[in-house]
Amino acid sequence: MQVLWSALYQVVNLVFQIYIFIVIARALVSWVNPDPYNPIVRFLHNATDPVLDRLKRIVPLQFSGIDLSPIALLLLLSVVEQMLLRLIVQFSSGF
Repeated sequence: MQVLWSALYQVVNLVFQIYIFIVIARALVSWVNPDPYNPIVRFLHNATDPVLDRLKRIVPLQFSGIDLSPIALLLLLSVVEQMLLRLIVQFSSGF
């Protein structure tokens, strides 16, 4: 059973880390004028826009033309990741 919890821990950690890198790539690409028809740019936008749009509706984070929502999303992802990983560790120690 411990192997299952360990595998779940690793999968959750990996999923969050990949999504964090996608958000960082999206933020870096937004600094230049990318081709909107580029498949990589389209993937980055499709993967992050739903979450970023919801976050922007809840908390408007644009000041002087600078959009801080990717930074807020990165912080939120880190907090949620740590909470989930701690829950997995607590559940795994109970079994």
